[in-house]
Amino acid sequence: MRARTPLLICAVVFAAAPAAGILLADPVWRYAEVLFYGLLLASTVVSGLSAPRWALPAAVGLLLVDAVRTLPAEPGAGGQAWLMVAPADSVDTPSEFESALALCWAPLAAVILLLAVIWRRDGGPRRRGVLAAGSAVMVIGAFAIMRIAQVALAVRSGQLDAVIAVVLAVLPGLALALTALALAAVLARHGRWLAAAGAALLAIAAVAHLDASIGAVPLPLDTHRVALSSWSAFEPTLTMPQPFPALTSLVELAAFALLVVGLTRARP
Repeated sequence: MRARTPLLICAVVFAAAPAAGILLADPVWRYAEVLFYGLLLASTVVSGLSAPRWALPAAVGLLLVDAVRTLPAEPGAGGQAWLMVAPADSVDTPSEFESALALCWAPLAAVILLLAVIWRRDGGPRRRGVLAAGSAVMVIGAFAIMRIAQVALAVRSGQLDAVIAVVLAVLPGLALALTALALAAVLARHGRWLAAAGAALLAIAAVAHLDASIGAVPLPLDTHRVALSSWSAFEPTLTMPQPFPALTSLVELAAFALLVVGLTRARP
């Protein structure tokens, strides 16, 4: 248990580097996110978790695999800037869903795994937790419907493909947000407040991913500002070209750090 603390401290230190790389559209150190999740994984292994011992390491392992898969290119290798979601040139409905899923698959799989294990072992949330999570679900669902409606009203008639692409693009982020809220409710029931806060933060990051996926759909010019409504709150500059994606990344990393810290602490 004593070895867990320095591992977590090092992980928190390395969490700032991936977000800084996204902020500058140029990785500060390309292995920083891999090392962050590697340290989290090591901390779960040495923590002496209660049964099932494999669940949390497996969940963090999925995130580590995704970090390796999306490792930034070598500096000076050329290509696109380090973007969280790269916009396409034309509407391709299946690829818009695949692009959004590629952004969220690892966090979604990790949250589903943790939710299934904790629910099966300890039971679901109490009535109060269900009401709180249900209220948040309604807010996030209303946000997703509002964003789709904004795009649908802004595009011209005959562009049904663009609307369908937007609907499919929001599904992975919406699934992650709702699943993270369910996990937060279950963790709060068992007094795992730090872990529950991490799951709630992950739901916030998922909403940002949802908006990023909408922004990546190639829409007509007159709907471009509608698609990027939330992104426009953080105006990019020449020195900081990607402030909103960087903030989203930082929130997601903090969410998983809190989840690991909360789940490896002694049970209240």
